[in-house]
This record gives sequence, C-alpha cells and structure tokens, in this order.
Amino acid sequence: MKAIGIILAGGNNKRIGKLSDKRAIAALPIAGSYRAIDFTLSNMTNSKVARVAVFPQFNARSLNEHLSSSKWWDFSRKQGGLYVFTPTVTKNNNLWYQGTADALYQNIDFLKKSHEPYVIITSGDGVYKLDYGKVLEKHIEKNADITVVYTTMSDADDDLTRFGILKLDENERIVDFEEKLLVAQSCNVSIGVYVIRRRHLIEVLERCAREDRYDFVKDVLARYKSVRKIYGYKMDAYWRNIATVESYYRTNMDFLKKDVRDYFFKQYPDVYSKVDDLPPAKYNAGSEIKNSIISSGCIINGKVENSVLFKDVYIGNNCTIKNSIILNDVYIGDDSYIENCIVESRDTLRPGTNYTGTEEEIKIVIEKNVRYIL
Repeated sequence: MKAIGIILAGGNNKRIGKLSDKRAIAALPIAGSYRAIDFTLSNMTNSKVARVAVFPQFNARSLNEHLSSSKWWDFSRKQGGLYVFTPTVTKNNNLWYQGTADALYQNIDFLKKSHEPYVIITSGDGVYKLDYGKVLEKHIEKNADITVVYTTMSDADDDLTRFGILKLDENERIVDFEEKLLVAQSCNVSIGVYVIRRRHLIEVLERCAREDRYDFVKDVLARYKSVRKIYGYKMDAYWRNIATVESYYRTNMDFLKKDVRDYFFKQYPDVYSKVDDLPPAKYNAGSEIKNSIISSGCIINGKVENSVLFKDVYIGNNCTIKNSIILNDVYIGDDSYIENCIVESRDTLRPGTNYTGTEEEIKIVIEKNVRYIL
C-alpha cells in the first residue's frame, strides 16, 4: 500500500453526554464485543495499510488499554506497525491538540519520516467497511489534491446538520463544502475519510500553523475548495457515526438486524477486535431471550428482548430488559425493569430498580452502588 493511515480519535462531543465521561468516543463499545475504533483499524489492515497512527486525547486511558497490543489487527510486524501518539509537552509546545489540523501538525515528524507518498486520514467514531485502496486508486486516477469520501443520507437516517455537507459537479469535483449547517442544503455527507498526498499535507499543515489555524475541515477543505482539486468518492454501503446518544443507540440496535450482522461479521473482509478470555454466556432456568445479542461472560436469569448485552453482564431473577443496551460488567439485581435505556459499564443496579426511557429520548443509567460488601 502506498499510503500511511492516521486515525483522529481525540474528540469529545457534548451530544454523547455522560457516555464520554470515562472514555473516548472511539472507545465506545459496539455490537456486544467491539469498540468503535475496531472498524477503522480493520479497514486499515484489510486495505493493506501497513503503518497506522492513532491520535487520542480526551479520556484516552480506555482507548490506550484497548490498543495495548497491535496483534489483534495484524499490525505487529517489522515493516510498519500501529503507533499511538497522545499530546506531549515539548520544549516548543505545551498545549493539547487544539483541533484536527493541529493534531496532525504536532505529529508532523511522523509524516516527514514516512516514505509512503499518500496519507489516509480517518476518524475513529464511524461504523463501516471500506477498502481504502479503491479510494486511493480513484484519487490517483483523477489526479486529485484531496479526495473526500461521502455517502448519501436523509434526515430520517440522522441529523444531517451535524455533518459536513458536500456539493459536487457532474465530475464529482467538490464545489462547496459546508460544516454543520443549520439547514442541510444537500444529502451528501462527508464520512470523515480523506486521501491526500503526504508532501502536500505537510505543506498545508505548516501553513496552518503559521496562521494559527487548527481545524482540518474548516481551514483546509473548506478554505482550499476553490484553489485545489478536491474530489468526492461515494460510499454506498452501511455507515453510521456514533457521536450522539441517539446515533450510538440506533447503531447498536442495527446489529439486531440479520442483514447488518451478516454484512459485518459473515461477509469478507472481517472486523477484528481485542479478544478477552471469557466463558460463553450462561442461560439459567427461567431465562427468556428474544432478538438480542448476548456476549461472552453474561449470566441470564430473566427476560431479555431486542437488546444488546456486552461482556460480563448479570441479569437477575424476574428481570425484564427491553430495547436497551447494557455495557460491560453490569450487575442488575432481581425484579428490575429496564426499557429504552443505556446502562453504563460497571454499574450495579439494586433489586427492584426501574428505569424507562422512550424511543425519542433514550435514558442513560449511571449508578455507583456497592456490589460487594465485606
């Protein structure tokens, strides 16, 4: 592969609420056994990108632990590898990343020391499959300065005003790029994947730094749209961004659909993740499961319907869990009722607990009860 990969995984978003209080968005659990960043890392390795750098920042501990061994994504190799670059205090700089362009600039030595002619820049909060090699081929074929991957969505799919909106001509050249408009003027949504020549990126980043510009979208894509050849590459397959509570909930619920599960987990290429040594789920007498994902290490005594249970979840007797997401290592006591909720990881819910949200307003449940009393 003639490109290096960069995953921007440092962002925080108020729309994700309390779910980002102790983890980066890229570390959010997905589909029972995965993290959001697994999908981008899997795309990188499946596209034969041998050298990949991850730039975390906000609440990076959980993400760093997940990335502690690169072997799960086949980056444990002599040529290339997986690099994790958190903000570093240096003689010339003591600031955190002030934006996406600044994150790239603070690690510009990584770009300068690389030999690959192209760079693939992605975000860590998207759930999708994509062959970056095909995007690069199109980029070279069109002799583009920058290529932006986009998809077509409607307001029924998501709130389009939180995305970058593209306008393209008949040759797929981008003629307008607006970030987070109050009213979306187009259904062409940037998915946060860009291809750019490495030397061109270095030049642009150095200029941004001199002018105190910090955002890659506003200060590079939008600013240079009229003077650089910026083209779009359309992606027609499944893609979701999980940076809001509603989109995170809906993305996990999508994996209850057989066609979505088959697309990600039964069709080539595969999606990889760090593996935990846990026993299979245990279903005790009286348990009842309908259309749900139950992960390894779970113990089920009650009723679970249209829900996603992550690893090491305990469901007590006479419990009912409906239309909910239960994150890792949650204990739910007997006679509890949970509906339209996201229960935070390592929570302990006492017997008789009742939490009910709605389809329009998903409730985030966070309790800090003592589970074990000496």
